[in-house]
Amino acid sequence: MKSLWLDREAGMTSDPLPDGKHFDTIVAGAGLTGLVAALLLSRSGQRVAVFEARTVGAVTTGNTTGKLSLLQGGVLSSLRAQYSLKMVQAYVEANKSGQAWLTQYMDQQGIAHQRRTAVTFATSDDGGQRLRKEAAVSRDAGLDVHFSRDAGLPFHVVEALELENQVQVNPMDVLEVLVRDIRDHGGLVVEGVQVQNVGSGQPLEVTTRKGSFTADTVVLATGTPILDRGLYFAKLEPNRSYAAALRFPADSKIPGGMYLSIDPPTRSQRTFPTDQGELLLVGGYGHPGGRAKSPKSHVEALLAWAHQHYPGGEVTHTWSAQDYRATNLMPFFGKLPRGHGRILFATGYNKWGMSNGVAAALSVTADILGGHSDWATTIHHRVTHPQGAAEAIRLNASTAKRMIDDRARVKRNPEITGETRPPEGKGVVGLYKGEPAAVSTVDGNVCMVSASCAHLGGLLTWNDAEKSWDCPLHGSRFTPEGKYLEGPATHNLQKPPAKEKD
Repeated sequence: MKSLWLDREAGMTSDPLPDGKHFDTIVAGAGLTGLVAALLLSRSGQRVAVFEARTVGAVTTGNTTGKLSLLQGGVLSSLRAQYSLKMVQAYVEANKSGQAWLTQYMDQQGIAHQRRTAVTFATSDDGGQRLRKEAAVSRDAGLDVHFSRDAGLPFHVVEALELENQVQVNPMDVLEVLVRDIRDHGGLVVEGVQVQNVGSGQPLEVTTRKGSFTADTVVLATGTPILDRGLYFAKLEPNRSYAAALRFPADSKIPGGMYLSIDPPTRSQRTFPTDQGELLLVGGYGHPGGRAKSPKSHVEALLAWAHQHYPGGEVTHTWSAQDYRATNLMPFFGKLPRGHGRILFATGYNKWGMSNGVAAALSVTADILGGHSDWATTIHHRVTHPQGAAEAIRLNASTAKRMIDDRARVKRNPEITGETRPPEGKGVVGLYKGEPAAVSTVDGNVCMVSASCAHLGGLLTWNDAEKSWDCPLHGSRFTPEGKYLEGPATHNLQKPPAKEKD
């Protein structure tokens, strides 16, 4: 599986590991949030280094559907159920700021993007009621939404809510220009360097796989914070969702808006212009990270829905992304607890990172440089509603139960031996010399690694869609060989004990 955006000719190269060890700011993570923050700080005259564990855009940004929209399904009505209207308005203002900054930047830099009408649609009476609540809150929050009599979709829709003049982008086009701009302002973007820890001294010591560096401030733009200070991993629920691109004959008519269902399972669609005509991008069918029995079946369900309503399409790409939803629904950004105001972070965009991610970068850099915004001040002073607190309790109780149940279940699984060889594309978990082990076969290669997540020891599950080991507790993911992919973990998986000699 590889996203449409990441399937491109190599246009970016990594800066070499710097000889200098001190920076004004080190940014961990080269997605949209990290690169916008790095650019703003570089423009201010700071010496900035971005360290990316994999490659630019490799995690969420390069796997998004690229919608830069203020109409976000049922987000605003869900927020209104927990917060005052003032707080919801602050959320909307944050997203407006993120959208405006990125749109202006793309205009200035000549980055291709398209203006489209965003549409949230309901296919059931229950969905229609939710949509009417969303419309009321949206208007109260200052959005000029209106209902549509004809959504233009090839299936029955009960009601549809529209917001005009929204934006769709190729996110990797944006990241490529941001990287170049950062370098033009003296910053560095270094791939293949995973930040593993940040000390509390002054300056801050930043430990990576390739040595230690120091910085006056550190920005964690890693999807979910890689430091456990503040226990944000316990306040976030990872969600994995799927997407596909389909090509149709030139005379095919595809609805040109940006669509999102308010009924479950979530179904998203938009178009993408190419030299060979427009592609249809569909997405959705998500589930909590690491907790699907077969992620591949979710991809198949998405494609079945697409083929049912848009017959004749040729699938060109399928991919997946992991997003994090805060238990109190509001994104977290700002100063990390126990960081003495010098470690900043951003997370919990709940699938709307194109606008929320830029807004978070604007706020975090304002904190560093001495600015402020009213919407950020309001969001920082939120008080968790009892419903949000109950959701946190539910999530962590479910996580604890999952850990206990998994540890009991693995003892009942067939024992792993040095001869265990799962079928191609499969992975199995069992005990090897009394310890949980995970064995997979991918492209004929059999690999055995520890089945205990490198974060907090959760028992890993096999992702049959992406051929990875995924943690059902907090969403860390690893390759079949045990190399870190994403999530709050900062280390690779351990290897199981060596086989005893005869």
